[in-house]
Amino acid sequence: MISAIKKEIFLRKEELENKTLSSLYFGGGTPSILSVDEIKSLIDEVLKYFDFEKNIEITLEANPDDLDKNFLKDLAKTEINRLSIGTQSFFEEDLKLMNRAHNASEAESSIKRAQDFGFENLSIDLIYGSPTSNFEIWKENLQKIIELQVPHVSSYALTIEPKTALNAWIKKNKIAEPKETEQNKEFYYMSDFLKDNGFIHYEISNFAKIDFESKHNSAYWKYKEYLGIGPSAHSYNGRNERSWNVANNTLYIKNLAENILPKETEKLSEKDQYNEMLMIGLRTIWGVDLEKLHEKFSGEILEIFKNSIQSKLKEGILVIEENHLKILEKHWFLADGIASDLFIL
Repeated sequence: MISAIKKEIFLRKEELENKTLSSLYFGGGTPSILSVDEIKSLIDEVLKYFDFEKNIEITLEANPDDLDKNFLKDLAKTEINRLSIGTQSFFEEDLKLMNRAHNASEAESSIKRAQDFGFENLSIDLIYGSPTSNFEIWKENLQKIIELQVPHVSSYALTIEPKTALNAWIKKNKIAEPKETEQNKEFYYMSDFLKDNGFIHYEISNFAKIDFESKHNSAYWKYKEYLGIGPSAHSYNGRNERSWNVANNTLYIKNLAENILPKETEKLSEKDQYNEMLMIGLRTIWGVDLEKLHEKFSGEILEIFKNSIQSKLKEGILVIEENHLKILEKHWFLADGIASDLFIL
């Protein structure tokens, strides 16, 4: 797999217009199962074809149970300077429900160990709205963020996917289905609590202390180009083309051994680009840049846009500030639905 990934980097080295990278992200699964030497070899491979900005953000997604002392000691000697830790919760019942490999003790101790080895730029994932949780437990989860001095949080409502154990348990009445009213309450409490403690709520699911916003995710939300390497990875050319790699590991490796790129590509229509710009922009504190919108789209689409936003502007759901269209934060929990109301189908 590592050889195949290196081959793909080589074959696609000309795809990015900007050869100086501001972020490099090891994610899409559990890259912390790699050895530090393997991680280092992949960084070295990237450096053969690209330069790094002085303050590049290099993130490694990691499970708490992978972050032992030996791993962190060696990792601190590499260019990795940010960890995104899949904590999910600091409570045992939540972790069991989500079938996580780590326990509540490891959820906390992994963060402390990372900090002991000099990793200050940490992000953790937290899930709210779990049927094994309640409002008081959620408040304690959030308090842990402050106690542990974690500067970035990504938090998502628990969703029930079809064909999962969780879905089966709900159908058999073994556990209760998550309640949207509870998730709504926990979302807005989290937003107020974290902002009161110095965080910026800069995207619906993301909170950061000043200067700790994710450069990598912000690039997605600002429509910048990115190159995704590895099985299932997605790429975007910053204009009108997306591509994605096959998910099958065996096929991915086989294709690259034959110098074939294991990817599919789609051209985004003007309507697709418009819908994406609204969906992504309206999830952020920055909103949709109206100047860019007018530069990018035709008169017909702009006329539809102008008409579609009027009622929501009058209702106070949408606002225009400094030539950016935004959803008022009190409506953020429903942002995806609000954006979809504006789509051109």
